[in-house]
Amino acid sequence: MYLHVGNNQNIRIKDIIGIFDADTATVSSVTKRYLAEADTEKMVRFASEEIPKSFVLYKEKDGIFKICFSQLSSASLFGRVSQPEGSL
Repeated sequence: MYLHVGNNQNIRIKDIIGIFDADTATVSSVTKRYLAEADTEKMVRFASEEIPKSFVLYKEKDGIFKICFSQLSSASLFGRVSQPEGSL
């Protein structure tokens, strides 16, 4: 099953490590540093050109960690993951 994070971007649910609120998670200097390094290493993508409300940390098939920023809230994304399979 996949999580639609916006703008035709999908991530396999089993590969998701975490869904984070962009406003609260980026308060920490450790998170800011991690995101900056991930961007430098081309591990970040954006599901939209709008201001991101959340980001998803996931692992690709080759074992590399990636980050996808989304214009959808972390609560909306989490709700999509939590829905029973038949209700989507």
